[in-house]
Amino acid sequence: MVKLRTLASYLRATLLGVACAAALAGCSSNQWGFPYRTGVQQGNWVTKDQVSLLRPGMSREQVRYALGTPTLASVLHANRWDYPYYHRASNGKIEERVLTVIFEGTQLKSWRGDEQPEMQPFQIAREEVRISQKEAAQHQLNMTREGNDAAAASGMSAPIEILPGVTFGQTLGDTTPSDPSASPVTPLDAPTPLR
Repeated sequence: MVKLRTLASYLRATLLGVACAAALAGCSSNQWGFPYRTGVQQGNWVTKDQVSLLRPGMSREQVRYALGTPTLASVLHANRWDYPYYHRASNGKIEERVLTVIFEGTQLKSWRGDEQPEMQPFQIAREEVRISQKEAAQHQLNMTREGNDAAAASGMSAPIEILPGVTFGQTLGDTTPSDPSASPVTPLDAPTPLR
């Protein structure tokens, strides 16, 4: 009896140890996304549109208005502003850009740097949503067309939809009034008198 209890407690302790080791091994690996790492973004996000606003001879205030406050403005290099950008995504991909603006006195002399992106991050996200909505509408249109083709192939007399919710009869001027009490000579869009 004592041996049976000792064996059961030994098995229980072994299973508990294996479960803890597996859990700790899972937390330390990156195979299933553990531990979660968030992206790191530092610096100024400057777009091509902002850079296109720059003109030689602009004042420092005008440059600050166009590009934003510089991330790096050194006292030792008072005629140089740097706009660095660094982003490390959660998957480890690193993106780096630098834009350097050179002044002569109080006026903009030149600028140089890496190629800047077309849009801000919120604009990119909005564009992705718009594209996915277009794709969903195109998918719905394709499904409607396939349904029309299947109905025509089987010889069914179902109304053919041109667009979702628009049938072929609606486009041919089918003027059947939705109100059965309306007279046939009354236009559908005529206002009804208030009582």
